[in-house]
Amino acid sequence: MNLLQGAFGGTSFPDPEQLLADLSWAQASRTLPGVPYTLAGVLAHLAVTARASLDLAAGRAAAWPEALDVWPEVSDEAAFVTLLAELRLGLTEARALADAPSERARDILTDLAAHSAYHWGQVALLRRVLGAPPRRETGGAVP
Repeated sequence: MNLLQGAFGGTSFPDPEQLLADLSWAQASRTLPGVPYTLAGVLAHLAVTARASLDLAAGRAAAWPEALDVWPEVSDEAAFVTLLAELRLGLTEARALADAPSERARDILTDLAAHSAYHWGQVALLRRVLGAPPRRETGGAVP
């Protein structure tokens, strides 16, 4: 695994799979005083920006979609389950594209990794504040 692949989970940053593990719709949709978004909202933002970036990196798109809603609503549990699947698929695709990226793909993926790291940090913090901290594979909470 190279450094760029690791940026999408596993070596450089906490593993998003651990941050998503055992996360329920009830937890993700709960509002918190003083926080302008839900955990589900942050995850939706991660998913939609990843998809647009991955489409650019893979050459499926030539430019960022102009009318893209980068903070979409997650309306219900079924949409949340779909969102989690999209996030996992995007992470898998990002790691695959990072294996031997073109210069353009490397630049896009590096930007996506930095953007995503910020928001995955929000996910970890919100899970703690919600009283549902992510668990390590060994059983302890993620730091």
